[in-house]
Amino acid sequence: MTTATSPLSGTQHTIRSGAYEAVIASTGASLRVLRHGDRDLIVSFDADEVRLDYRGTTLAPWPNRIVDGTYTFDGQEIVAALTEPERSHALHGLASWVDFSEVASTESSVTLATTIAPQSGYPWRVRVETTYALADDGLTQTVRARNLSATPAPFGTGPHPYLKAGPAPLDEWTLALPAASVLEVTPDRLSPVALHPVIDHDPDRFDRRAPRPLGDVQLDHAFTDLETDAAGTAVLRLTDPSGVGVEVTWGAECPWVQVYTGDKPDGAANPAHRNGVAVEPMTCAPDAFNAAAYDYDAGLLVLEPGAEFAASWRISAL
Repeated sequence: MTTATSPLSGTQHTIRSGAYEAVIASTGASLRVLRHGDRDLIVSFDADEVRLDYRGTTLAPWPNRIVDGTYTFDGQEIVAALTEPERSHALHGLASWVDFSEVASTESSVTLATTIAPQSGYPWRVRVETTYALADDGLTQTVRARNLSATPAPFGTGPHPYLKAGPAPLDEWTLALPAASVLEVTPDRLSPVALHPVIDHDPDRFDRRAPRPLGDVQLDHAFTDLETDAAGTAVLRLTDPSGVGVEVTWGAECPWVQVYTGDKPDGAANPAHRNGVAVEPMTCAPDAFNAAAYDYDAGLLVLEPGAEFAASWRISAL
């Protein structure tokens, strides 16, 4: 008797539209490949590979970190697993290593879903459904969440693609980031400290409202107070000296964005060092499950029983 096996990243879903092609892996509903013509717009990974650095995954029921893995909600202290043990935090939620099942698909779109089961670190049942849809303007991902529990549930979401602007090294890419405030974090554990205007807090590093080359700047920070158009849409652009690039757009449902330049402690000896910029629109700030500890709006969502929430973002070639 033989047993059928799937690649390590799960079932592969390929969608196409015009010059765009995307491959979504069912583990974590992860964006594994995104191409426009012969250009890779993200740092991809192999189908039969355990995904590194949360590449392309869907973050839920929280993005970013819960400091010390501990939070209090509705009077109950809850302890989540420390999935970032080197910093003693609970990182990027629970959905990244869950297999998502196909709900619907077309040539240019696929919808996947899973249900997060109640557990010691998150005692609520929440259905998470995500649709990836290609069109002439790029790849749009929409995440929908519904609280299936009898009590209110804290919730947050976001994506985790590592963008590639073009063929030049990352240091030569230009970043345009429409954010007026940056969240200061501790240098060792990346725990939130305080929110600052970018113009007053190391502006050469953090004020990217006007496009400037990244150079050797290292970022692993959350930004907010986003500049948007009349429709409430924020736009982040990465461009290559050759003139090509990639942009991410998102709506008011995500008032925060994490930007990470992929720096590794062992530097260039690590092939993953600075080979893409993670751009993560987020519905809430880092450590939002401990929102009461901070003097700024961390954007924590609370889903009432039966309530639904949706957020979207789009990646486009330039």
